[in-house]
Amino acid sequence: MADQLKGRTVFITGAGGVLGSTYVRRMLAEGARVVASDLPGKRAEALREAHDLNPDFRFYEVDVSDEDQITTIFQRIEKDGWQVNVVLNNAAITGELLMGAGKPFPDFADLSVSDWEKTMRTNLTAPFMVARQMDRDIVGRWPCTLINVASMYALNGAHHRIYDGMPFKNFSAYGVSKAGIHGLTVWLAGYWAARGATVNTIAPGAVFNGHSEEFQRRVGELIMLNRMAKPDEIADAMLFLASPAAGYMTGQIVNVDGGFSGW
Repeated sequence: MADQLKGRTVFITGAGGVLGSTYVRRMLAEGARVVASDLPGKRAEALREAHDLNPDFRFYEVDVSDEDQITTIFQRIEKDGWQVNVVLNNAAITGELLMGAGKPFPDFADLSVSDWEKTMRTNLTAPFMVARQMDRDIVGRWPCTLINVASMYALNGAHHRIYDGMPFKNFSAYGVSKAGIHGLTVWLAGYWAARGATVNTIAPGAVFNGHSEEFQRRVGELIMLNRMAKPDEIADAMLFLASPAAGYMTGQIVNVDGGFSGW
């Protein structure tokens, strides 16, 4: 459906990742104005290279774990002439990202409190801070929607055997933080309902991002459709949630996981 987001201004955190960059591309194609944010670095540079010439695209360097940066973000965007009415809490730390500095992937018994708390700060506290700033600056001024990004592991236990022999493991702090994300959704949905704001959660399944054939096989055996998702397949559902067509939905979690959660 062409232009299903025309007239909407979407703010996306963590916009440079495999899903975030797909959301940016697809939302621009559907007529939205997109305010992308991420940490400085290669991901941010790739976004700007791809979209800076598009007048409907803007990029802000934002560290979502920094309370001061979140406190001013919507005021900065409005001062620059745009009013955000859709927010995607998409930024997250995965275990692979956390260990990307060359550290070995820890067993649960060896997970440090500092790595646990860093993950919670980015994956759960930051979405709370973004939502709190929406409450201060946006909610009640005009209709708006918040979409919190969870995971297939938000409400389902991990199958730890599929990680045997892999260079990474299922990361406890990630799953716990993503379960908390939906708790934030249902709390806010009721709190904001009378002020013209909706809040929903999307729970993507296993998204292919260069995984080995063996890992794809193991994951596929747990999924009704027997394969990992393409990023655009998650974006299809995200476009719906960000559009006026989802206007009567709030407090919901939408699983886009190929049937993983349906077994």
